[in-house]
Amino acid sequence: MPRGLPKNVRISLEKARDSALLAVEIYNKPAVKFKSGGYISLMVIAWTSLFHSIFFRRGIKPFYKKGRCYEKRDGDYCYWELKKCADEYFEGTNDPIKTNLMFFIPLRNMIEHKSVPEIDTDIFAECQSMLLNFDKIIAKEYSEKYCIKECLSFALQLYPSTKSLSSAVLENPASSPIIDFIRSYRSSIDPDILNTGEYSFKAFLIQVANHETKNTVPIQFVNYNKLSDEEKRNVGRIATIIKEKTKSLYIANKDLLKPSKVVQQVQNGLRIKKIMRRGKLVDKFNMNIHTICWKYYEVRPENGSESPENVNNQYCYFDEPNAQYLYTNEWVEFLISEMDNDEVYQSFFVEGSLNV
Repeated sequence: MPRGLPKNVRISLEKARDSALLAVEIYNKPAVKFKSGGYISLMVIAWTSLFHSIFFRRGIKPFYKKGRCYEKRDGDYCYWELKKCADEYFEGTNDPIKTNLMFFIPLRNMIEHKSVPEIDTDIFAECQSMLLNFDKIIAKEYSEKYCIKECLSFALQLYPSTKSLSSAVLENPASSPIIDFIRSYRSSIDPDILNTGEYSFKAFLIQVANHETKNTVPIQFVNYNKLSDEEKRNVGRIATIIKEKTKSLYIANKDLLKPSKVVQQVQNGLRIKKIMRRGKLVDKFNMNIHTICWKYYEVRPENGSESPENVNNQYCYFDEPNAQYLYTNEWVEFLISEMDNDEVYQSFFVEGSLNV
């Protein structure tokens, strides 16, 4: 690293860059199961050190004060942690970069002593933004020459897992509080921020024909915000095509669930699994309540309907050869969210409404 920076700035910046590079190295190791945990922990260190370097450069000491004196613990200053740094740096703004960081601070604390590889795929977009934003702030505060992107290359890719958060709960019940936090945090974000690349980076990796020029870069990144209106419309068409192809997977009943499986997954995904009903401790969610739910939310028609295909394809499909209704993982996640809402759940038991 160039030596033109003050010592405390340079040391903090070096630590930040090294931590980020180690985070990426851990995440890209194929045999490592603690991908997200290791990555997030090191990226929290990287971001904290980056902010410290910025504050030092601005003549601000990122230490806590007690009265007029800086606090010390075990002979060293009490440095600001990441949340304090982000609050100071983004003061008075609603920056999606800060929203992204605020997602990882409690998540890092939750996964510190757990191994939950089941969530890796689902939080990949936020993890990617956390890294891209890191380089963006370095370029803004210092210059491109301090960025780490030149040290990194594209990782070899396989098709990602299609596991949902609901299946993660089934595989590892200990992940339930973490998944509850992820759902709750995302639902609390302003849609304008949620859809930015700075909060959550999502992309289509599309295979193209080999270029005639041998020296052409095999993978190129195109910033959506810098595209023309016509180019953005073309990207939108590609997204639509991909979504339609994804829907076609359901024809073969891939990832669709029978009612009994829905009941099992919803029951396992609930925070409170047992309730008192008529003097007995029973499962909170059962087949009877599932039937009430698909009727109440108009997910599918009644049995024997002349138009059995009239279903809400976000949640349900009709399997004509087997004359049965199958349900999506989105239906499971929706039910978990609804059934965890005590007001919604109890409304099914109001006298004179639905008969449970």
